[in-house]
Amino acid sequence: MSHVEVKYTGDMQFVATPPTGHSVVIDSSPEVGGKNSGVRPMDLTLMALGGCTGIDVVSILKKMRVSIDNFVMDMDAQRASEHPKVYTKIVLNYRFTTPDDVQEKISRAVHLSQEKYCSVSQMLAKSAEIEARIFINGELREVLNHG
Repeated sequence: MSHVEVKYTGDMQFVATPPTGHSVVIDSSPEVGGKNSGVRPMDLTLMALGGCTGIDVVSILKKMRVSIDNFVMDMDAQRASEHPKVYTKIVLNYRFTTPDDVQEKISRAVHLSQEKYCSVSQMLAKSAEIEARIFINGELREVLNHG
C-alpha cells in the first residue's frame, strides 16, 4: 500500500510528501485563491506520466544496451469541458537523439512502456486517448494510439 501525506499550508497551497521524503508544493492560480506557488494537480498528473514512462523506456533501453545521447518528452493534453475536467486526449512526444540506427529497439521500448509497464499510462488510458509519437534525431518515426 502506498502512503502520501498532503498537508494544507494556507490559501490554496498544499505540500505533498511521499515515503521518499521528496516533497512537492501544489497550488492553484490567483483566480481561484492560490498564489501560483506550486504545481497544479493536473500538471502533476502529466509529470507523473512522463516520469513513469521515461523510467520504463530508459530501463528497457539500458537492458538492450542502446546508447542515446539525449531523451526528452513533452506533452500536450486536452481536458473535458465539464466537471470533472479529466484529460480526454494526451499527445506524448518521445524525442531521442542517438548516433546509432536503433529505431526498432526504441520503438519496442516505448511500446512495452505504453502497453504493459507504465501504470500511470494505463490508468490515464481509461479516460483519455493517449497518442505517443516517437521522434528520432528530429524525425517523426512512429505514432502509437492507446486508450
